Amino acid sequence: MLRKLLKHEFRATARIMGPLYLILLVTAMGANFSARVMDRADSRLLNALGALVVMAFVVAIIGVCFMSFFLMLQRFYRNLLRDEGYIMFTLPASVHQQVWSKLIVSTVWYVLTAAVVVLSFLVAVFEVGFVSAFFRGIEQVLQAMTAYYALNGTAFALELAALCFVGCVAFALQFYAAMAVGHSFSNHKLLLSVAFYFAFQFASQIIGTVLLVGLADSPLVAFLSTLDIHFTAMSAVHITMWLLLAGTAVYGAIFYFLTTYFLKKRLNLE
Repeated sequence: MLRKLLKHEFRATARIMGPLYLILLVTAMGANFSARVMDRADSRLLNALGALVVMAFVVAIIGVCFMSFFLMLQRFYRNLLRDEGYIMFTLPASVHQQVWSKLIVSTVWYVLTAAVVVLSFLVAVFEVGFVSAFFRGIEQVLQAMTAYYALNGTAFALELAALCFVGCVAFALQFYAAMAVGHSFSNHKLLLSVAFYFAFQFASQIIGTVLLVGLADSPLVAFLSTLDIHFTAMSAVHITMWLLLAGTAVYGAIFYFLTTYFLKKRLNLE
């Protein structure tokens, strides 16, 4: 059933994100052409038109990024918290499958949005010399990682990809949890959802600060400091990545529990 939910979600969201990506790439080509014209033209009118096209490119970037975020909220809100929820929760799919379908699709669109934005920048500043230098620089970085770090470079890339995925999921779950809790009440559901989001943010910052301070003064850190342990720079990077990954996973798991619990037990669709 999760596969069917994912198929439905991708179809519904691609109708919006696909044309937006196309518009962004078209404005990137227009910005590239306008920059070339402004470099050579002395006409104020052409310079003004070129500046407007470049501004449209910037607006398109902001619009695509905002829409990928807005769709994440809209799909969850409409499908599970509004009248459609009566239909969605009668499907032979668990709450976990419903939530994961939203999380996976949102994460995919985040990644695609980042990739399309980078591609649009390359199109906007396209010059043969720049593009060749850009890819030559990437090739040199990959060669350096392979030569000096061998498998460590691959491991770091995998760790970074995992951290980005878990981070995107945790980011979405913050909003899902706030909306799920807010919609467990009878009145002022949207207002309460916003209030719970800021309350969650405040609580997580307080808890995070307390944990960091407590860890720094803990007996475990004092004991480890007495041991003669030497870490290489790459070992320290791996340890840091795994700590970040574990912390983000725990952070997201808390919001995942809140989201699924309130959708199962406390959701008020009336």
